[in-house]
Amino acid sequence: MALSIISSCVNCWACMDVCPQLAIRPDTPHFKINSSLCSECDGSYSVPQCASICPIEGAILLADGLVANPAGSLTGIPPEAWEETMQHIQAR
Repeated sequence: MALSIISSCVNCWACMDVCPQLAIRPDTPHFKINSSLCSECDGSYSVPQCASICPIEGAILLADGLVANPAGSLTGIPPEAWEETMQHIQAR
């Protein structure tokens, strides 16, 4: 059981500071999670702490390959409404 960080990571360091297992380390070109240390915060928190603080939607994958913070999860704007929302904002 381990999470993974993909290339959309921007190396903001937020996840590294909140990982209770110290499983996250900087690497090139993005941070990496040591799978032997990662517990997905099971037993400590209700959600993985790295995913809860990550500012990039889709940058962290769960062990099953699903996105921990999918598109729209941070903004509250579903992907299918993004273009319309941006047009509304720009029209102000």
